[in-house]
Amino acid sequence: MSVKIDPSWQAALKEEFKKPYFREVSDFVDAEYKNKTVFPPRAHIFNAFNSCAFDGVKVVIFGQDPYHGEGQAHGLCFSVQKGVKTPPSLRNIYKELKADIGKEIPEHGSLQHWADQGVLLLNATLTVLPGQPGSHQKKGWEEFTDAVVRKLSDEREGIVFLLWGNYAKQKGQKIDRAKHLVLEAPHPSPFSAHSGFFGCKHFSKTNDYLRSRSRPPIEW
Repeated sequence: MSVKIDPSWQAALKEEFKKPYFREVSDFVDAEYKNKTVFPPRAHIFNAFNSCAFDGVKVVIFGQDPYHGEGQAHGLCFSVQKGVKTPPSLRNIYKELKADIGKEIPEHGSLQHWADQGVLLLNATLTVLPGQPGSHQKKGWEEFTDAVVRKLSDEREGIVFLLWGNYAKQKGQKIDRAKHLVLEAPHPSPFSAHSGFFGCKHFSKTNDYLRSRSRPPIEW
């Protein structure tokens, strides 16, 4: 797999790209794209990284898999391209955003404008087969994204990590909480949002923290 990734991430993760597990996931992904339909489109696999440089990351939000419906996934967790119906979890994110800071609910589901401001929208697994959630889990992607989290935690300071749901909380276990702000809530899916995602106020808390460190807030 040819890794077309922002130079800052190429430098930060250069040792990961040399490891046997990454060569294995690369070979696996190459074969999958050659023989099957895979989401997101190949050019969008590293969209989260190409949208914000390593030194520019201010916030990290975790997802599990890319969306597995036609035309949905484009390399940013929870996000879909403009013109694609807004998925249920993202609708709930928008509802909390409006309740928290008064942001009007957009007519589209693209979170590219978040990513462009330094919000790393990171799925734990970067590829998936149509209609088969989890189909590319345990192939090496999780080890790679764990390394991303570890690198950010170790080499940066003052990042806000938003952990929504049990999977994201597990992903964030090794974050240095003395250096970073970690906010946890239930997943925004329709099955769990009413158990605590609504009312978490993560968007205002994130911006309050960034301002406290003299960093520009996110224009959600």
